Amino acid sequence: MLDRLSKPSRLDTSDPPGARDTLTRILLGLRLEGVEYGRCLLRPPWAVAFPAQRSARFHFVARGGGWLRTQAADWVRLNAGDAVLLPRGSFHVLASAPDVPAVDIHSLAHVSLSDNIYLVQGDAPAGDSADKARDTAPPDVLFCGSLRFNLDPLHPLMAMMPEVMRAGDLAQRDPTVPALLEAMEREVALDRLGACGILARLADVLAASIIRAWVECGCSDSTGWIAALRCPKVGKVLAAIHAEPERDWTVPMLAELMSASRSSFAEAFTRTVGESPAKYVAKVKMFQARRWITQDGMRIAAVANRLGYDSEASFSRAFKRIIGQPPSAARAEHVQARGTVRVQDGRRELA
Repeated sequence: MLDRLSKPSRLDTSDPPGARDTLTRILLGLRLEGVEYGRCLLRPPWAVAFPAQRSARFHFVARGGGWLRTQAADWVRLNAGDAVLLPRGSFHVLASAPDVPAVDIHSLAHVSLSDNIYLVQGDAPAGDSADKARDTAPPDVLFCGSLRFNLDPLHPLMAMMPEVMRAGDLAQRDPTVPALLEAMEREVALDRLGACGILARLADVLAASIIRAWVECGCSDSTGWIAALRCPKVGKVLAAIHAEPERDWTVPMLAELMSASRSSFAEAFTRTVGESPAKYVAKVKMFQARRWITQDGMRIAAVANRLGYDSEASFSRAFKRIIGQPPSAARAEHVQARGTVRVQDGRRELA
């Protein structure tokens, strides 16, 4: 159930400075880019299925209400003013009632309002004259979006996030969250010119605030990556690796940072982080490599050289082993993104 997601207490102020500084740097670098948003007008009974995707999903219930179900959890009620973030974009269903058959979101009518912002409409099946009252009732209004993180999907922070993050669970711990929810509700209520665009920007900020509140309030487990950051010695090593992923880190160098022998360092790191130093360093390098390729458009050979690989072939093998696909696939993502249409200076043109 969603109520389990954010129960732990706030990040302990006794954490070593290195842990807090590393988390701060990661949060400062966290960016969410709105891929597309839709204002959904849905007349009950309705049910919409959202297929799994790499981008995160965000939903804000502007008017009415509904139910949310994922593959891992049963139906949960959402009321007006509720917002949820699915950071890994897993399959889920939103419905006016749990027993309504779902249709795919892409099967509903989409009308473009502006660049990457759509009006999505779905009406209940036509009924007889007894259903006229229902047919003329105001529709439920949801604001749904797809967002892309600048962190790699395999990044430890992303891997630790729950399947669903509910804003209401974090509202009492972070005053930013209810303020943003109230601002979104006002925009919907006033229905002013440009409301969809403003809602999209507010959604970006709210999603980032949900994640920040979860990191600060919901990551007090005694094991795992956050616990490793809180370890005074191992946290210092993790901070160094993430600060300079392109550096040719070796076990002796990292052991020296922790002021320990190579054997004791390797044992402590593996016990706390859950994997060997060499494997962790390789993963962080590949996270950075995919970002350089997909977002910055760096050539594969240049990335391999920057990360210290002897050849493009050896880099490609390491990339595929860790990421699960060759770097050429990441390069294709960048090329495809550049080919999307955007609005600039009043004209639609290729980016």
